[in-house]
Amino acid sequence: MLVLADDGPVRDRWESRTPFSPCGEVRLARGERMKTHAARGISCLRRALERGNGAELAVAHPTVEGDPVRGYHRLTPRGGLEVYTDSTDAPRSDRKWSFSACHAPGWLPEIPCPRR
Repeated sequence: MLVLADDGPVRDRWESRTPFSPCGEVRLARGERMKTHAARGISCLRRALERGNGAELAVAHPTVEGDPVRGYHRLTPRGGLEVYTDSTDAPRSDRKWSFSACHAPGWLPEIPCPRR
């Protein structure tokens, strides 16, 4: 799994990306889980995976302290998952953008991530 936490380049990469089909936005309350509270968005990502298409799901959730964090889950046409996380509005965090790739989430177990 690749993880980057460098505000400028990660944000620039997000902003300059080629957008995929939108799967909507989910707003989670503290303690809520994607698997149980984002059924529509997850179904959209699954349909994209089955069709070999790319798709994006935006997820807003609070930190333990209640600060806002936004995550953007991008399913690539090749079946990989990219997650861009924007913590810039969470004052008790690093206040940066971060990126991870090839994360196999429990709410979308179909993502094939090669082992290294």
